[in-house]
Amino acid sequence: MDLDRSKPVWPQVAAELRRRLDAGQYPAGERFPAVNELAAEMDVAPSTVQKAVAALREEGRLYTVLGQGSFVKGDE
Repeated sequence: MDLDRSKPVWPQVAAELRRRLDAGQYPAGERFPAVNELAAEMDVAPSTVQKAVAALREEGRLYTVLGQGSFVKGDE
Protein backbone atom coordinates (compact mmCIF):
# COMPACT_ATOMS: atom_id res chain seq x y z
CA MET A 1 0.00 0.00 0.00
CA ASP A 2 1.45 3.34 -1.06
CA LEU A 3 0.80 6.04 1.50
CA ASP A 4 1.10 9.78 1.00
CA ARG A 5 3.08 10.62 4.14
CA SER A 6 2.51 14.36 3.56
CA LYS A 7 -1.15 13.83 4.55
CA PRO A 8 -2.65 12.20 7.66
CA VAL A 9 -2.12 8.46 7.35
CA TRP A 10 -5.05 7.07 9.33
CA PRO A 11 -7.71 8.22 6.80
CA GLN A 12 -5.71 6.51 4.05
CA VAL A 13 -5.58 3.31 6.09
CA ALA A 14 -9.32 3.57 6.78
CA ALA A 15 -9.99 4.00 3.05
CA GLU A 16 -7.94 0.89 2.26
CA LEU A 17 -9.77 -1.13 4.90
CA ARG A 18 -13.12 0.10 3.52
CA ARG A 19 -12.02 -1.00 0.05
CA ARG A 20 -11.15 -4.44 1.39
CA LEU A 21 -14.48 -4.71 3.20
CA ASP A 22 -16.36 -3.67 0.03
CA ALA A 23 -14.41 -6.25 -1.97
CA GLY A 24 -15.46 -8.99 0.47
CA GLN A 25 -11.92 -9.69 1.64
CA TYR A 26 -13.26 -9.75 5.19
CA PRO A 27 -16.65 -11.53 5.17
CA ALA A 28 -19.51 -10.51 7.46
CA GLY A 29 -19.37 -12.17 10.85
CA GLU A 30 -15.69 -13.00 10.54
CA ARG A 31 -13.05 -11.75 12.94
CA PHE A 32 -11.27 -8.68 11.60
CA PRO A 33 -7.46 -8.88 11.52
CA ALA A 34 -5.68 -7.68 14.65
CA VAL A 35 -4.41 -4.11 14.82
CA ASN A 36 -0.79 -5.23 15.17
CA GLU A 37 -1.12 -7.57 12.19
CA LEU A 38 -2.54 -4.81 9.97
CA ALA A 39 0.05 -2.30 11.23
CA ALA A 40 2.90 -4.63 10.29
CA GLU A 41 1.35 -5.37 6.89
CA MET A 42 0.81 -1.69 6.08
CA ASP A 43 4.06 -0.48 7.71
CA VAL A 44 2.32 2.01 9.99
CA ALA A 45 2.06 2.43 13.76
CA PRO A 46 -0.56 0.35 15.57
CA SER A 47 -2.14 3.58 16.84
CA THR A 48 -2.73 4.61 13.21
CA VAL A 49 -4.60 1.38 12.49
CA GLN A 50 -6.48 1.68 15.79
CA LYS A 51 -7.76 5.11 14.75
CA ALA A 52 -8.83 3.76 11.33
CA VAL A 53 -10.60 0.79 12.95
CA ALA A 54 -12.35 3.16 15.35
CA ALA A 55 -13.64 5.15 12.37
CA LEU A 56 -14.98 1.96 10.76
CA ARG A 57 -16.62 1.02 14.05
CA GLU A 58 -18.28 4.46 14.23
CA GLU A 59 -19.54 3.94 10.66
CA GLY A 60 -21.14 0.66 11.76
CA ARG A 61 -18.93 -1.52 9.58
CA LEU A 62 -17.22 -3.28 12.50
CA TYR A 63 -18.14 -4.18 16.05
CA THR A 64 -15.94 -5.20 18.95
CA VAL A 65 -16.43 -7.96 21.49
CA LEU A 66 -14.41 -7.26 24.62
CA GLY A 67 -11.56 -9.73 24.92
CA GLN A 68 -12.21 -11.24 21.48
CA GLY A 69 -11.45 -8.51 18.98
CA SER A 70 -13.26 -6.76 16.15
CA PHE A 71 -15.68 -8.43 13.77
CA VAL A 72 -17.15 -7.48 10.42
CA LYS A 73 -20.74 -6.38 10.75
CA GLY A 74 -23.16 -7.89 8.25
CA ASP A 75 -26.27 -6.44 6.70
CA GLU A 76 -29.11 -6.83 9.16
